[in-house]
Amino acid sequence: MIRMDLHVIQTGLFKLDGGAMFGVVPKSIWQKTNPADENNMCTWATRCLLIEDGDRLILIDNGIGNKQDEKFLRHYYPHGDYSLANSLHQAGFSFEDVTDVFLTHLHFDHCGGGTEWKDREKKIPQTTFPKATYWTNEDHWKWAVEPNARERASFLKENLWPMKESGQLKFVDPANGSPLKQFDILYVDGHTDKMMIPHIRYKGKTIVFAADLLPSTGHIPLPYVMSYDTRPLLTLKEKEAFLQNAVEKDNIIFFEHDPVNECCSLKMTEKGPRLDHAFTLSEITE
Repeated sequence: MIRMDLHVIQTGLFKLDGGAMFGVVPKSIWQKTNPADENNMCTWATRCLLIEDGDRLILIDNGIGNKQDEKFLRHYYPHGDYSLANSLHQAGFSFEDVTDVFLTHLHFDHCGGGTEWKDREKKIPQTTFPKATYWTNEDHWKWAVEPNARERASFLKENLWPMKESGQLKFVDPANGSPLKQFDILYVDGHTDKMMIPHIRYKGKTIVFAADLLPSTGHIPLPYVMSYDTRPLLTLKEKEAFLQNAVEKDNIIFFEHDPVNECCSLKMTEKGPRLDHAFTLSEITE
């Protein structure tokens, strides 16, 4: 029997305003878990997940990438020693090996690594994974290519159109379930329209790639909702149901943005769902 393997793919760190990341929660509270620098910026990971299963190599999200100009660098401060290429190489793979790129949503910090500059002048983008199918859904694609004013800065043309123009883009049909047998998909609309949350079946457990529904362990308390969310009250409802389900089914949460913690389990307390244990993915996979 072919065994499924999971690999953490660290693509780098970046910074976002702490107030924006925690919404109505005061800084005096959120800085206990996510300390800010002198500019009120907190460091966040862009941690992706690679699923190796037989002849399929599925990458869930792919980070920011390396196409950014100086203006972008001044706003988001990409830093650290990690890169998409190096992390894939350390796992034993290259860009050419990836068969599927599953995108939870199309904000730049989740899909920017899926394209790269083809020319030295940095004017012509191309797909990074030449043999891969890129997966999104039709509703979210329309949301991204016809962006509202609030999200326009997060949906970058150079990240999106090469996927379409290469012929590598395919749409998941929510009515037909997941096109990839390795996981089921939860659709949520509070952060952005039709964000997809993979639920991966692994060793008798369900590992949930939380994306921006739950960016970090610091966001577990229910009111801790990002100001970036387009429908924060809907996020509140979606998050409540998500956390309740995770506790009841003993799901493992995999964090894309937590700068310290890769995974955690949850427990129910008198204050609602809370962090139980934080751990690395390798503690599950080994």
